[in-house]
Amino acid sequence: MSGDFLPENSIVVGCGGVGLDLLATVAAFPQPDQKIRSTSFKIQGGGNTGNALTCAACLGLKPRIISKIADDTQGRSILDELQADGVDTSFIVVSKEGTSPFTYIIVDNQTKSRTCIYTPGFPPMKPDDLTESSLLSALNGTKIAYLDGRFHATALVVAHEAVRKNIPILMDAERPREGLDDLIKVVDYVVCAAQFPQVWTEAATVPKALVSMLLRLPKVKFVIVTLGKDGCIMLERTANEVPSTEEEMDVDKLLESLETKKNASINIPTCISSLATNLRADGIGTICGKLYIGTAENIPPHELIDTTGAGDAFVGAVLYAICANFATEKMLCFAANVAAAKCRALGARSGLPRYNDQRLASFME
Repeated sequence: MSGDFLPENSIVVGCGGVGLDLLATVAAFPQPDQKIRSTSFKIQGGGNTGNALTCAACLGLKPRIISKIADDTQGRSILDELQADGVDTSFIVVSKEGTSPFTYIIVDNQTKSRTCIYTPGFPPMKPDDLTESSLLSALNGTKIAYLDGRFHATALVVAHEAVRKNIPILMDAERPREGLDDLIKVVDYVVCAAQFPQVWTEAATVPKALVSMLLRLPKVKFVIVTLGKDGCIMLERTANEVPSTEEEMDVDKLLESLETKKNASINIPTCISSLATNLRADGIGTICGKLYIGTAENIPPHELIDTTGAGDAFVGAVLYAICANFATEKMLCFAANVAAAKCRALGARSGLPRYNDQRLASFME
């Protein structure tokens, strides 16, 4: 990935979850049967796709969202907020009956953690909810598609049409879900939560799991696993750059050697990468690729407010970086900066930086 020009019509289409978050900050997480008082409270839009596309809109992309809500108070609030943030909601299906999704979120000031209690919307989205003409309109002129794994049957219809139109797809694999195996086979890029690679592949370590994923998913160009305050690890496929006769490198040992190059005194996000090489995972196989470590910003404790939606902000920034043809190292540092900015405010969206934010100026030049 090289060159940093972002075309005017950088349209991204996302299919997946939206919702309403009810966030309460507490001094410390409550004990069972205890009554406590919140120190702050906020109602804000949520859902992986809603958040990631809001981030993309803040950065200057033109997002369209395919999802489903009900015609209730929550649903109207979800729509209004997405529209105000620059997300095209004309492909959201509104059910006359039922309820829109919502999540209670307890933000613990003591441990800087957040606990989510999710209530799904009803009725769920089905492929019949999305007409062919609506799907074709949504994908018209699209630069990249995004899936969060929800509404898997509908998402698969969107994915297959995107593949037909040669539109690359990024998937956020938060956890194994129904239908995920069918979806992940057709996507080009995967960003996943810390536990996902090992759970999905049953590999003993994260690096081995990443090798296993690229071997099992021949279409995937890279997999990024996000690790919260520990940053991220990325494995990028590098086709035919290394002769098959060249010596193989143990992927776990390579990660260990990259870890030793981290500089703990640098607070801003950095990226350390290997050369393209034949990476071996014992008992799994070998892939030609490059391994990267991205560090997270070391946020001062008094500035760290809430990590809700940090992963979604990271994904939104990766979508932008792909559209803007950022180099891989630049993409990982950029996404870490965007996620860190988000963590400085309550809720998944309040802290999202805009494209003209001074903190992003060095990336946008």
